[in-house]
Amino acid sequence: MKKMKLILTLLFFAGQLSLVYSQNWELDFDNALKTAQDSNKIIVLVFSGSDWCAPCMKLEKEIWESETFKNYAEDHFVMVRADFPRGKANKLPKEQEEKNAKLAEKYNQNGYFPSVVIIDQNEKVLGNTGYKKLSPEEYIEHINNLAK
Repeated sequence: MKKMKLILTLLFFAGQLSLVYSQNWELDFDNALKTAQDSNKIIVLVFSGSDWCAPCMKLEKEIWESETFKNYAEDHFVMVRADFPRGKANKLPKEQEEKNAKLAEKYNQNGYFPSVVIIDQNEKVLGNTGYKKLSPEEYIEHINNLAK
């Protein structure tokens, strides 16, 4: 019983730490657009299936969660997540589902997952990408090349 309590406690704190060190995601595109305009940053809009899409999970773990990417993104990108989880435990609030569906209608009509859309402050799409087996530094360079 003591081992079980210890394991649960460790899992709880590990979960809390991952929340502290995770990417700073905007969930509202209008807020992201305003931030991008005010700070002269590009928007990186990510369509993901966080609980069912294996490449989405790889992109999250290998790129978005890396310290290198998070540090760079903080100064250069406004990160927006449009998640489409399938599991009941991960169900989004109805309002967020509707926002994500509207974004998908506009920026992910083919329904690709993951889909990473690079957008300027005037809502012009500069490029599209997805999961690529790159280092965080290479992925940053890839995004910047799309944004040119």
